[in-house]
Amino acid sequence: MCGPAAAWNRREMNQLQDLLTEGLIRTKHVENAAAINIQEKKVCASTSGFHVPPENALNLIYSFYKNLLEVRRGGLYFKEKYYKCVRADENSIYLHNAEGGLIVVKTKTLILVATYRVGMYPSVCVEAVEKLDKMLAAYFDGPGGPENLYVKEVMKPHPGEGEVLMKVSASALNRADLLQRMGKYPPPKGASDILGLEAAGRVAGLGAGCKGQWKPGDAVMALLSGGGQAEYVTVPEGHLMPVPKNLTLTQAAAIPEAWLTAFQLLHSVAKVQKGERVLIHGGASGVGMAAIQLVRLTKAIPVVTVGTQEKLEATASAGAAAGFNYRSEDFSEKVLAFTHGTGVDIILDCVGSSYWEKNLKCLSTGGRWIIYGLLSGGEVHGDLLGRLLSKRGSIHTSLLRPRDREYKEQLVKAFTEDVLPYFSGGASPHLQPVVDSIYPLHQIAEAHKFMEENKNIGKIVIEMPTSS
Repeated sequence: MCGPAAAWNRREMNQLQDLLTEGLIRTKHVENAAAINIQEKKVCASTSGFHVPPENALNLIYSFYKNLLEVRRGGLYFKEKYYKCVRADENSIYLHNAEGGLIVVKTKTLILVATYRVGMYPSVCVEAVEKLDKMLAAYFDGPGGPENLYVKEVMKPHPGEGEVLMKVSASALNRADLLQRMGKYPPPKGASDILGLEAAGRVAGLGAGCKGQWKPGDAVMALLSGGGQAEYVTVPEGHLMPVPKNLTLTQAAAIPEAWLTAFQLLHSVAKVQKGERVLIHGGASGVGMAAIQLVRLTKAIPVVTVGTQEKLEATASAGAAAGFNYRSEDFSEKVLAFTHGTGVDIILDCVGSSYWEKNLKCLSTGGRWIIYGLLSGGEVHGDLLGRLLSKRGSIHTSLLRPRDREYKEQLVKAFTEDVLPYFSGGASPHLQPVVDSIYPLHQIAEAHKFMEENKNIGKIVIEMPTSS
């Protein structure tokens, strides 16, 4: 096995060991197998009783990188036995002798070597290496600040039943990523522990049971439960959306989580109606800028709270009918003045406890208060229920990430049919994702710091390495 300095962690080693045993040996297509870490030049895992001497491991590495032509012409020795070359290219080498054969397959990080006897089917090794490849991903070893983030090589995912493999071009940052990094918002059961709740890129592969809606090369964007800030991610096929033709993949990465969250809050939870007044806290955030435009699309009236003059101007440009700086003025008084004393019908609240009194003050009779975040905490001291009752108001809460697969699929379908056409050129009103800034993956820590400082207007986008 690889030493403690290896890039492979224990879980990955176990996955590799299982693949050698379950995916190769028990299929009876090869006899023995081992995996060699190219960087460390040593065996990482092998099947029971199959020992690959260090000099043989080195020789197999050099066969691809230095001696491929020589192997084609003269074959090679493995465990003191000579094998004649049948076929060799930069990714695989087939060899045989009177007793059986040898197949050697190279990935970006590993070399897989397997022996086989007459009647076996060694080409299964070529298919198996797809599961051995690694990719770059945003990573942290333990809860903490942005300085804990770094880029790490991890196992490349493999699409399961009804899943699509996406090669990620860009992923956007969300508050949930910051909370997860701090240890306050673990991913749902079964979700990737890699950060990233949305991404855009191209279809790279299809799992079994896909219905044919997507094909390799399609430009897509996806709602994710995690895993978006990596070179590849697997997505249930029903959680993908086509990228509007006039948008880049970087722009498209700013749509799924923010816009689907706003769409869900307004339509599935609040049941917004034409002419209603909607107060949007965090109006210059990704969700806020999406909500402003979706409220306008419904012919309702968006009102926002923000923390700077620059953000007031940006939200006005996005379509806010009114905006108030919560740092310098009492937004509840301003909202009541704007609505001639009647208040707002809907409040989209990502702040929580520190706003409860002002929210109730400017909520209309029979209004709906929608809580989808708790940036200031969730503990309330005071007569919240009594004051809510006097308004005949209602509180609704909503989180999108933990929702089940079927719910998200229906949400994506509704958004694709009802909203996505308005992102295309010529549609009226025209919807536009707002991208504040773009960071390369290796600057993921700086992107987190920027979001923590609440400076962004719209989305912060993380771009994947273009050379991968």
